[in-house]
Amino acid sequence: MPIISKLYCSSSQIVLGVRRRPHVVNGGGFVVSDCSSQKVVFRVDGCGIHGTKEQLILRDGEGDALLLIRRKGGMVEALSIYKNWKGYSLNYEGLQNLVFSLKEPNSCLVKNNGIRISVEPRATSNKGWDFEIKGYFPDRNCSIVDIRGNVIAQVGVNKEMEKLMESKDLYHVVVKPGMDQVFVFGVIAILDYIYGESTYC
Repeated sequence: MPIISKLYCSSSQIVLGVRRRPHVVNGGGFVVSDCSSQKVVFRVDGCGIHGTKEQLILRDGEGDALLLIRRKGGMVEALSIYKNWKGYSLNYEGLQNLVFSLKEPNSCLVKNNGIRISVEPRATSNKGWDFEIKGYFPDRNCSIVDIRGNVIAQVGVNKEMEKLMESKDLYHVVVKPGMDQVFVFGVIAILDYIYGESTYC
């Protein structure tokens, strides 16, 4: 299901490893590698790299920008019960095209405190969202779930690795067949920022 690029939709399940970069090295962010080949697939630059708060860039293994992520701020958001993030695909001419929106609860008044994602152009879902986050990202135990409750991507930690390392700097993401990996890691980049991790500054 290509949301951003069919080039990053695999016909089989894929396991990708994530390694966080410290803030002192290239301004933070993280690197995503294919667990079988160890080849770098994506790199996410945190706001420490380009100096703009609440803005992230997801790049391919060669360093070309695939996705620009921004948080929409201002007075409208200050009065809203949600913080809104927008993901824009970038074409070879640098043009931006809105591909998804993520709503982060901004208030304890929100009954169901789930983080929800809508794909653009809007699907016909009467719920007003297409995907949601289940679980808790800082524990490296969460999933991106579609509107029917199917897990499309799962964040986890290898138990042996967890015993060796106390930090959460290494974890893996299992992406289900046919799912757009650019979209999945765009969402993970936002979660990383929301919880004040490697992309935050």
